[in-house]
Amino acid sequence: MALEEKERIIIPDDNGDEHLFEVLFTFEVDETNASYIAVIPVEQAEDEEVEVYAFRYEEKDNDDEDLSLFPIESDEEWEMVEEMLETLADEADEEK
Repeated sequence: MALEEKERIIIPDDNGDEHLFEVLFTFEVDETNASYIAVIPVEQAEDEEVEVYAFRYEEKDNDDEDLSLFPIESDEEWEMVEEMLETLADEADEEK
């Protein structure tokens, strides 16, 4: 059984300290043409309960490795993201 390499990203906090996160899902919403990413802190990856962070993101021009992250601010956007995360989590559980 091969272990799947998890994608990881570094996100700086408000103080400039960098934190390593494991990418759970990325998805796009056709209606808004926006892309979203859901991540968890690497140090919590093996915990039973983890805090999931979600951001809207844009890829920077000419650089596949660099993303611009934006906080999700509206309630409508949060509800849509939470619904998508639940759907993706259910699909991932079914694949196990």
